[in-house]
Amino acid sequence: MMVDSTYNPPTFLRNGIAMTVYATLWGRRYWESTTPDGEPPYHKVVFNGGQNVPIFGWLAIPKNAHSTIIATYGVTGELADQWFLHLLGRKAYAQGFAVVLFDWRGHGKTAELSPAMSSDGLYEGEDFVKIAAGAVAMGCPSKCWLAGYSLGGQLVLWGIKASEDLEVRNVEIAGGAVICPNIDSMRSLNYLVSYPFGRYLESRITQKIQQQAWKIHQLHPGVLNPEAIKRVNSIWNSDKELIIESLGFSSVAEYYEAVNALNLLPNLSKPTLIIYDIDDPFFDPSIIPDLKAAAAQNSTIDLMLTRYGGHVGHISSKKCQYHHQDNDPWWAWNRVLNWIQTQQDKSFNKIYFIK
Repeated sequence: MMVDSTYNPPTFLRNGIAMTVYATLWGRRYWESTTPDGEPPYHKVVFNGGQNVPIFGWLAIPKNAHSTIIATYGVTGELADQWFLHLLGRKAYAQGFAVVLFDWRGHGKTAELSPAMSSDGLYEGEDFVKIAAGAVAMGCPSKCWLAGYSLGGQLVLWGIKASEDLEVRNVEIAGGAVICPNIDSMRSLNYLVSYPFGRYLESRITQKIQQQAWKIHQLHPGVLNPEAIKRVNSIWNSDKELIIESLGFSSVAEYYEAVNALNLLPNLSKPTLIIYDIDDPFFDPSIIPDLKAAAAQNSTIDLMLTRYGGHVGHISSKKCQYHHQDNDPWWAWNRVLNWIQTQQDKSFNKIYFIK
């Protein structure tokens, strides 16, 4: 069923590049002033992830918590500097969710604890399941929802898949919600380097990946070859030099096909919300018909496809905020939390197309 809705940004942000840049720069500086919700009283914890990899995270449990949200971020950074993830934590905690935010493999304090490299979902999916088990053992409600954005959204999709394959006592991973998930690395990376701003974005991400690699080399000597780190000059090359051999792949193309989350969508059996944007400057527009087809064929997937929004932006206009009765401009997180709250009582069998 096709449902029409009303996401709209301010007029000057009706461009994917403009929204992406503005949300990143303005949001980083002013996000705290946009939300009435305070910082949850997080406790620093270490979870036991897949293959016994230690995973660092923050955990907060409000009084009378009704369910749990477990979330992580995108391709680079660390928990301490991920303001968009912190925003989710504040909003979710204020609405009665226990909150778990974590550094995924190869990132932040998790990288300090373990030399395990990132795998774009192959192992992080199991990490989500094990983190849920650990969080419930620490007092979080047993009903758990997974959330993430960008590459973190891909990890969530793998987490939903892993939750269907693994049995964990006393834990219910009810489903997950993702914003602008990476779902086809091969197509999107080829698209990203095909135009000037995309090449700029790719260069900045590559620099951060290389910085992460040097940090891992310093923390865990011998895990990464310093000469290989020096050769990193692109995202593709970083996977070639640092990732595929340790995961047993013979080529980057083989690796990207193995982690392609688009292939997971037909077989997911738990409620899954995907917020995806037509003008996202990171992702190949040719993915959209395939995404729509996958969602149409799987009734457990709710697809919110927006005409505007950029990459992990979706700042809403005042009129849009009024329409949705939102108390801040963070439209995507508001829809995620509304959707999860609704899913507590019933499941949807719709595809959303938002003009």
